[in-house]
Amino acid sequence: MPQPVRTLEEAGAWLEGLINVERRPDWPYARMGLEPVRRLLERVDEPQRGLSVLHVAGSKGKGSTALLAEAVLRAGGERVGVFTSPHLVRWSERFRIDGREVQGERLAAAVERLRPHVEALRAETPENAPTFFDATTAAALLLFQEAGVQRAILEVGLGGRLDSTNVVEPAVCVITTIELEHTDLLGDTLAAIAGEKAGIVKPGVPLVTGALPDEAARVVEGVARERGAPLARLGREFSSELRSVGPDGLAFRVRDGELDADLRAPLLCPRQADNAAVALAAVGRLPGAARAEDLARAATAGLASVRLPGRIELLGRAPWRVADSAHTAASARALAEALARLPARRARLVLSVSAGKDLAAILEALLPGFESVTVTRAEPTRSLKPADVAAAVRIASPGAAVRAVPNPHMALRAALEGLGEDDLVCAAGSVYLAGLARQVLA
Repeated sequence: MPQPVRTLEEAGAWLEGLINVERRPDWPYARMGLEPVRRLLERVDEPQRGLSVLHVAGSKGKGSTALLAEAVLRAGGERVGVFTSPHLVRWSERFRIDGREVQGERLAAAVERLRPHVEALRAETPENAPTFFDATTAAALLLFQEAGVQRAILEVGLGGRLDSTNVVEPAVCVITTIELEHTDLLGDTLAAIAGEKAGIVKPGVPLVTGALPDEAARVVEGVARERGAPLARLGREFSSELRSVGPDGLAFRVRDGELDADLRAPLLCPRQADNAAVALAAVGRLPGAARAEDLARAATAGLASVRLPGRIELLGRAPWRVADSAHTAASARALAEALARLPARRARLVLSVSAGKDLAAILEALLPGFESVTVTRAEPTRSLKPADVAAAVRIASPGAAVRAVPNPHMALRAALEGLGEDDLVCAAGSVYLAGLARQVLA
């Protein structure tokens, strides 16, 4: 008989032994149905029942929007649970209650409660057993139920329609952005991807969206009409106006009905002003939401000190140290725009890129701002070989100094050597590298 899970390490080891869809690009998307997670939740008395859930999907910005909503709700005095993915360093980062990562025995106990049920389901139907993401979603719901949170914020892992989190009956749904991503799984057009994202929309449940491309917006709006979901769109029913952006962060104005708030956040990326507006619009549509003036006060307090780990995150000054998980052309462009606003004399890039990403487009966006590049391999199974990335860098930017340092810790430390107080080092290209950079560069 298997030994019970008692520690965080044992819980992590057991979870990693499950089929991890996020690490199996060959796994068919159709396999990611809701039946396995529903069967699992039925066995533990359906902890999702009774939770007031804010459900967040999107191609980009969904993790940021989840954390921005958390900051506002907590500043308003509410107890909040947040489930996000992927993690930067530790798998336990995915679970937050009251603004803190859930740790130790509490998390191990939730995993141990699930473990015998997962094992039983695997024995019954191995081809349709709960996955890693099914199990972590169920663990989050258990933790939130046991903690008695007032609000639960769930970030969709992939797509929406077939994602494990779509087992909930949300109070508000969010679709932040839609762009071409995971085309092998979600479809190769914006309309197809929009259809997958809109799979989270529920009858009569308010839907909040960011700025969507026309092709995607038509699909999402059509689904909202069919399901009678009240729709609030950035730039239509509510708005965000960027006032200023610089090393100390953003100043912006959000207007949504009676809400009219001038806000500040210590974030470098201008696009976070839109994410904050989406978060505020979603929070304002939750059942029992605060009045406009109280919501404005909560937003002012909550956003003033918000942190978004690994999202164009300023880790320190003198020299400037930035970590970002940018791994698409769009996110690389956003990073380059943000870095251009920092008063840095010289800039060095530490880069690791995962297989399957558009390396040429990422390099085109990032390289013009850097005089030297250190290429590394942040994750041994998923990251491209440093020598291959270095060769691509030399072709894309013949004037840049390039070196390959396979060990990511050594690469990050090497990039710091000899930097002056007005210089900059940035780690980018993958979630894994951003997580390591938060440890080494902070």
